[in-house]
Amino acid sequence: MALVRSSSTLTPGDQAPAFELPGTDDQLYTPRSFDGAAALLIVFTCNHCPYAEAKLPALNTLSTEVDDLAVVGINPNDATAYPEDSFDRMRERVEAGEVRFDAYLRDATQEVARAYDAVCTPDPFLFRVTDDGPVLVLHSRIDDAMGPEEHPTRFEMREAAEAVIAGEPIPVEATPSRGCSIKWTS
Repeated sequence: MALVRSSSTLTPGDQAPAFELPGTDDQLYTPRSFDGAAALLIVFTCNHCPYAEAKLPALNTLSTEVDDLAVVGINPNDATAYPEDSFDRMRERVEAGEVRFDAYLRDATQEVARAYDAVCTPDPFLFRVTDDGPVLVLHSRIDDAMGPEEHPTRFEMREAAEAVIAGEPIPVEATPSRGCSIKWTS
């Protein structure tokens, strides 16, 4: 496990890079699939990283409790080397109720992770949904617990998402997420 800090070249004001990815529900999704929400949280994540697993409860809570927020997980990891990250295993976790995102997508080619310049799991990007599509407002961590064994005291991404939905300034500073490196194919 290689621990890395997120460092995307996307900056606030950038449009969400386009994609079309399959979801565990056999639907194809694009960033515009979530135009009905006020905010969109795209998180590059996976099934095996302890850092990503530690954030799963917070992401499930965001998905199920914050109205007008769409939470989308994208798994870009090499599923050959890491079978736990296979599309079948992603489906199993959704069907078992372990993952409750609005959509859990598979980036088998890893092109989307590269377009977002994602480097770790989890690597979260918060967008304001506009008529022209999602616009990045924050690339930051989910909460202030930086290790899998730590307990958060501040749920920063929730505060940020609620501010975006309310049309208010974001009350948190961007702090890089950290986690396992994305498992790139060779």
